Amino acid sequence: MIKLYDELTLRLQASGQYVWPMALRLIMAWEFWEAGLSKLNGENWFAQIPWADWQKGFPIPFSLISTELNWLLATWAELIFAAMLLLGLFTRFAAVSLIVVTSVATAAVHWPAEWNSLGELWNGYVITSDGGGNFKLPLLFVIMLLPLVFNGAGKLSIDHLLVGLSGRHVPSVHQANALFSAGLVLLVLGLASVWVEPSWGISLLIAAALAILIPSVRGNV
Repeated sequence: MIKLYDELTLRLQASGQYVWPMALRLIMAWEFWEAGLSKLNGENWFAQIPWADWQKGFPIPFSLISTELNWLLATWAELIFAAMLLLGLFTRFAAVSLIVVTSVATAAVHWPAEWNSLGELWNGYVITSDGGGNFKLPLLFVIMLLPLVFNGAGKLSIDHLLVGLSGRHVPSVHQANALFSAGLVLLVLGLASVWVEPSWGISLLIAAALAILIPSVRGNV
């Protein structure tokens, strides 16, 4: 019975390399493509935001450039990176880029203007705005993009095809340095949070830099 269970688990894991990355890529590609297409065919509602509110809501450097350029960047970022997810082309780069796009949008539109406790902040975990933020949907998007950052596009992707054509050896997970790996996790989380809460993001980015650099320093000692 145990052997049968182990065999079934192994088969499910092997099948999963085809199924779950494709499912995540398809749904995320559709969501961002739809958002980009609506911007491409719609009016620039960024321009309707008073400049004082714009500078207050959007994080630096986006608060320093024109609403027209921001609209253009948001539109084409969503369309281009959505297409990359769909094809499974440079998937990790596309997923990280969309996390940044989502985080900037969260800071500008979905994050509470003020909060004094984690309980108060959590009131913003809703779909529709009730005055305390509405970051539930962007948070779910970020969480769904994270597996594509850390695990890649899966076997039904151009990325996988390119690796096969190159003939290069992909190191095993067990060969990865644990501290360096933790640093990469902190780096991604830092990039996701620095736009909405700079103090969180900067702390995570500093911790990431230390975790990534320490193995290199040790290796040179």
